[in-house]
Amino acid sequence: MKKILISIILAFFSLNAISQNETETFPQLLKVENQDLQLKGTGTRVKLWMDMYTLGLFVIDTKQDVNILVAGNETSVVRLSIISGLITAEKMDKAIRDGFKKSTQGKTEPIKNEIEEFLAVFKQGVEKKDLYQFTYQPEVGTIISKNDKQLASIKGLEFKKALWGIWLGKNPVDKKLKAALLK
Repeated sequence: MKKILISIILAFFSLNAISQNETETFPQLLKVENQDLQLKGTGTRVKLWMDMYTLGLFVIDTKQDVNILVAGNETSVVRLSIISGLITAEKMDKAIRDGFKKSTQGKTEPIKNEIEEFLAVFKQGVEKKDLYQFTYQPEVGTIISKNDKQLASIKGLEFKKALWGIWLGKNPVDKKLKAALLK
């Protein structure tokens, strides 16, 4: 009984902290170049009953079908906010590799170099409160930023499809997270 009560108290404080963090990290509108992107949804990745990170999805049209959001060639943003001190560069590397395998049904070879370039960003270190932003723009590709500092730019719609597919694809890493992002 004591363990259950402690778990409930920890969950309450955790949820409270997340909602405050999300309002700062995920505004209702984001401006990319001259386009206004709207927040479609936010969600938290939970693993072994612990909150790992929160995601926010920003799109031009919040009513678009999920398949168009993943495969579409228009500007969109995924923000990833690290909320757990348990996430390390090594754990992030493994999780992202697994996510790309799921997203591409094991067919990562065509975008192998792009995946390695993307993973290099996390090898620089991952800490609680880091904010990553993945901005896809049709003529540019996917711009990767950490704490408002651009670290990489990866060309290609196929890479964007695989990256967005990690969270929004047919076989996402977390179905509850996908549902929250698509609210």
